Amino acid sequence: MHRPHPTALKEICLHGTKSFPCAIYQTRSLGKGTLVKHHWHDEIEILYFFGGDFRLEINMEQFFVHSEALFFINPGELHSIFTESYGNPGEYAIVFSPGILSFDSCDAAQTELIQPIQAGKLLFPRCLKPAHPGFIPVRDAFLESMRSFGYSLDSGSPLEKGAITDDLTNQLYIKSSLLRLLAILSEHRLFTPAEKNYDKHVEDVKTILTYVKENYKEKIYLKDLAGQINMNEQYFCRFFKKSIGRTPMEYVNEYRIKQSLRLLEETDLPVTEVCMECGYGNLGNFLREFRKQTGTTPLKYRKKREVTSRGTFSTQQ
Repeated sequence: MHRPHPTALKEICLHGTKSFPCAIYQTRSLGKGTLVKHHWHDEIEILYFFGGDFRLEINMEQFFVHSEALFFINPGELHSIFTESYGNPGEYAIVFSPGILSFDSCDAAQTELIQPIQAGKLLFPRCLKPAHPGFIPVRDAFLESMRSFGYSLDSGSPLEKGAITDDLTNQLYIKSSLLRLLAILSEHRLFTPAEKNYDKHVEDVKTILTYVKENYKEKIYLKDLAGQINMNEQYFCRFFKKSIGRTPMEYVNEYRIKQSLRLLEETDLPVTEVCMECGYGNLGNFLREFRKQTGTTPLKYRKKREVTSRGTFSTQQ
């Protein structure tokens, strides 16, 4: 049986543009549950939580956020975000390739900081909280980057699809803010050398998520998933639920419904074709699962998305 390479599940969406791979996002939630599903990417991600109650998972480690905080996601780290209470204001994220900060010169900034970050030899700190002396200047640099995208904490609509810029002046200000952020972290000696640890647990989860992403249009059986990482079905179910918080088939159905939301938003395909495209051989099963996850029907969902550019349901990641 073909075992997918885990890198196949890396996000395929482009953060920013090809010439300037940097974007900001804001994700909001109306209730408790998954805010951002498990995923990973090659870019650096900086998360800013400014209120609410969240559970952040990074490489299977859980972090509970109940107040203002900054978190850093290094390239390749598997991560997800869950809301733990109703009425959460959400979170902001800047996702960027470290290459946008690179120089042709071989000065100390390039050789001792930027190049090691690009090569994965230096890691960002896991988090910063207000008690740390570096928190406020790092937060200010983060917010300054947001303003250069034309967005602020007072802006209205969420940025589930991301905000980008091709404007020269804005790009220079964003680079300047991110370089200042790196300088502050370096000043406080918060970067750490990367350890070459192969975490089989994390890589096994990546393998399963990759398999689902590559095969969600086809029938997926429990034995197929377990076989990807050479586990028996019973042990695999326990392993997966402990890792992701859902059973394997719950995750498969969530992924399929997420893809159906995308098709309903971006295409004019009839609901029956959306059903088939997302791996459901039975329309009744699709409608039942769709309502279970969204609280509405595919037709009502599509109509609502056509009426307003802001949807109730997030399709990010």
